[in-house]
Amino acid sequence: MPSPSRTARRRAKPRERIPRIGFVSLGCPKALVDSERILTTLRAEGYEVSPTYEEADLVVVNTCGFIDAAIDESLQTIGEALERNGKVIVTGCLGARPERILERHPRVLKVTGPQTYGEVMSAVHEHLPPRHDPFLDLVPPQGVRLTPRHYAYLKVSEGCNNKCSFCIIPALRGRLASRRIDEVLREAERLAAAGVRELLVISQDTSAYGADIRYEPASWRDEEYRTRFIDLARGLGSLGIWIRLHYVYPYPHVDEVIPLMAQRRVLPYLDIPFQHGSPSVLKRMRRPAHSEDVLRRIAAWREQCPDLTLRSTFIVGFPGETESEFDELLQWLQEAQLDRVGCFKYSPVAGATANALEGHVPAEVQEERYARFMERAAAISAGRLARRIGARMRVLVDSVADGEAIARSAADAPDIDGVVRIAAADGLRPGDWADVEVTSSDTYDLHARLEAAAVAASRR
Repeated sequence: MPSPSRTARRRAKPRERIPRIGFVSLGCPKALVDSERILTTLRAEGYEVSPTYEEADLVVVNTCGFIDAAIDESLQTIGEALERNGKVIVTGCLGARPERILERHPRVLKVTGPQTYGEVMSAVHEHLPPRHDPFLDLVPPQGVRLTPRHYAYLKVSEGCNNKCSFCIIPALRGRLASRRIDEVLREAERLAAAGVRELLVISQDTSAYGADIRYEPASWRDEEYRTRFIDLARGLGSLGIWIRLHYVYPYPHVDEVIPLMAQRRVLPYLDIPFQHGSPSVLKRMRRPAHSEDVLRRIAAWREQCPDLTLRSTFIVGFPGETESEFDELLQWLQEAQLDRVGCFKYSPVAGATANALEGHVPAEVQEERYARFMERAAAISAGRLARRIGARMRVLVDSVADGEAIARSAADAPDIDGVVRIAAADGLRPGDWADVEVTSSDTYDLHARLEAAAVAASRR
């Protein structure tokens, strides 16, 4: 008679293979947060994330559908996933127009729109049921994130109430839908406790936060807050980490956050999508057209907070843009002296009302204006960075290789702004603080050396 242990071994079933999901996230940081939420749910249900198409049982592609170039990239990525894996679920902004996807890729298993986390999970369950295991169905309190450990994006709302003529985000993501402030602050608290040293606050319109729910009150840490922009900044500013504000429209109440920046409760940094400097172009864009008022407010902000960094994006070649309107933009940029600037050449987006405007600017004119704009922006950037030579500052290290650290100052958001290059930085690691002295600058970046004892103090 076989021993009990042998009998048990004969009866034991082989361990079921853990289902593996391949995941591709395209588009902006707001889409990245959507991806993190889906991945957190997948991990909580026992799925593993595959690093390759070939090792995955199924692939989820989170798409972008804002401009033609992003649509092309999304469709290409879906095709690549189908070719290399064969089982693909599509979600995200382009999923709001499923006909665009199915016309080119009819073999996809399911198409869902943005923020439809439940539909994505239902499709995954249908085509790849989960294997539940109480020892595997665990995720860290802060969830699964796609950013490095030391910084994270914090999305405070979905959708947008603006009606910009070049944009279809409201059609893709719906109207403004704010998260209650206590929910946001608790998430931020968990991220800080998990070691995050910088939170990047994002939404489609951060300064409109809470307007849709009438600035609903809530309590956090035994204090009363309202679901609104200034209370959000105050609450996050109490966490003792870097707080960086993105996608802030220049509404009058934004002035209230500048004193918090002067006190360094939040970073002295505002990402404001100005889009143009000509009032007539802004009117056709259906944007606030008071460019002179904005210039006065920028001057007032810098008077209160001299080290304020302003970043923005602009569109050149918008339909009907004349040479004189473009010159207005260049003059506005020169006067505004923005620190960080991005620029796009206008391209039609299916469903945008700007497509019907007359006077579409030829591609060669767009290219020439883009080059002139970037030349002006580069000169401004180089001049403003040169003023920092000799300054001492605290920076956050992103990477270290071959003895050089790539770090960011309070003026630098990841991936979109410049960096601080630190020579002879062998003792530093990603996520460290470092105190440095700026030794030189170029068009977009600073070069620095470590101050004495900076490495020893960097992890405090």
